[in-house]
Amino acid sequence: MKVESASSKSTAQILESAQQLGFELVGIQPITPSQTIDVYSEWLQQGYAGKMGYLHHHLEKKVNPAYLLPQAKTIISLAINYHTQEIPKHQKNNSALGQISCYAWGDDYHQVIQAKLQQLYQKISTIIQEQFAYRAYVDTGPILEREYAHRAGLGWFGKHSNLIHWKIGSWLFLSEILLDVPLASHQLPMKGDCGKCTLCIDACPTDAIVADKQVDSQRCISYLTIELKESIPKELRSQMGNWIFGCDICQEVCPWNRRAPISLEKGFQARSQNVTPHLIELMTLTQEQFSQRFRNSPIKRTKRRGFLRNVAIALGNWKSPLALSALKQAIHDHEPLVREHVAWAIGQIQTQESKEILKQAILVEEDQRVKKEMEFALKQLEIENTLAN
Repeated sequence: MKVESASSKSTAQILESAQQLGFELVGIQPITPSQTIDVYSEWLQQGYAGKMGYLHHHLEKKVNPAYLLPQAKTIISLAINYHTQEIPKHQKNNSALGQISCYAWGDDYHQVIQAKLQQLYQKISTIIQEQFAYRAYVDTGPILEREYAHRAGLGWFGKHSNLIHWKIGSWLFLSEILLDVPLASHQLPMKGDCGKCTLCIDACPTDAIVADKQVDSQRCISYLTIELKESIPKELRSQMGNWIFGCDICQEVCPWNRRAPISLEKGFQARSQNVTPHLIELMTLTQEQFSQRFRNSPIKRTKRRGFLRNVAIALGNWKSPLALSALKQAIHDHEPLVREHVAWAIGQIQTQESKEILKQAILVEEDQRVKKEMEFALKQLEIENTLAN
């Protein structure tokens, strides 16, 4: 009876400590094997993970969180809101500006939340007053974190596959701490669901949400602009609009986000240059400028070549001759991946200057993949010119 009482008291103190650190949602439950591993495995078998091979490699570990920490007894699931501000529609719809997923407007959330988890660990040590082993993860460990967050009552799986909380919405970063000590469970009351709403499915420009709670990563703009390190498929480029890092469309249209609270977390506050930046300016970034501008930012994950690849596609979708000066310079970039997508972008701008830039560039291009992209772009320009006449 004393042990149970102490455990309940510890749970209450841990919940309070986590909330003081800024975690709006906290759930505590015993470690048990995954209940959705078969669904996840089927998703992998369908090929929906795309080039994210590490997801296949981690499959066995995701069967049970105890594999990550021998003798693990408790998992603490945490969620923190990162919604900081709204962008005016006229700004979002300006094709000369790039769109960046709002989670990447501020500092790297991994660093921000890991620091909080370390502080929470210290508080738990004080509360429990005994040595214990632990593991803490922020979107990095081989664990089905949404499942355990759901089981702890932090929200339900939306049709876009993100976790939705009835009061806070889906602008949530998830993290978890595994402990090898038992604690009394604490589950939040579950309210709400998606019902018959299909707004997220209907709004996805690339049709990436292939079924309820099932996303084909290979078509998802977030995957294409961040996870994919190679060439972006031609058939999807024109559907990406001006998104240059991630995508928020499925969450923006979600009714449960209409009253989402504003996060006061300092680390999540937007850096002004990361909110709808000018595409032309970004296209001319040197390696040094890229590293300086996106220091301690999630955007650095794409590296310069991946980011400029995305910017080139956005400029191609803008289709403005005003972009040609920057693209003319970038067609000679030292990165073949950048030149390849710049060639496509130039081919989307229907001017005689576009043809001249490509004709001159193809004479000195040595990379065969890039050369084929230039040939394709020139052919497209010829077709469009013929149709116009």
